[in-house]
Amino acid sequence: MKTDIILAGVGGQGILSIATVIGSAALSDNLYLKQAEVHGMSQRGGDVQSNLRISSTPVSSDLIPTGGADIIISLEPMEALRYVPYLAPEGWIVTNTTPFVNIPDYPELTEIDSELMNNGNVVAFDMDAVAKEVATPRASNMVLLGAATPFIGIPEDKIEAGIRQIFSSKGEAVVESNLKAFRAGLAKAREISKK
Repeated sequence: MKTDIILAGVGGQGILSIATVIGSAALSDNLYLKQAEVHGMSQRGGDVQSNLRISSTPVSSDLIPTGGADIIISLEPMEALRYVPYLAPEGWIVTNTTPFVNIPDYPELTEIDSELMNNGNVVAFDMDAVAKEVATPRASNMVLLGAATPFIGIPEDKIEAGIRQIFSSKGEAVVESNLKAFRAGLAKAREISKK
């Protein structure tokens, strides 16, 4: 088993929480893990990116080479597009379709969507709307994690245990809200990708 993941988004969207949950799940599944984070201007709504390399054998480097990512997981469509050069030919893009417009010349959403869809294996939907419907708007990152789970290679019960572990200090209501969001994202991704 080997999965190279690029997590992308904008500061404050919860990308690093996703990385923490996946890391916890990987370790509980006795997998090797290397992670590199680039925070950029995260406090000002800038680019946040993390490389996660998970494997059943030791991982030597924490950085994913161009063309080597199995999955790009993004809470923002332009940030997903930014990392497409890192995607492997059979890799998957899992992204929120709701833009975080933080620059004056943000590209047209139709252009971004068109470019993303040129990559073949794409799961893209309005994760903010799903989060609002089943949990809370702040849980869109857990919707994204659920949507990415069929492509990560870690059993979903291990990822759910990771969610419980990471959010347990905030109380059972927060844990359950995040699990609802996760399960909704997982169901939506299975519907879209047939996985």
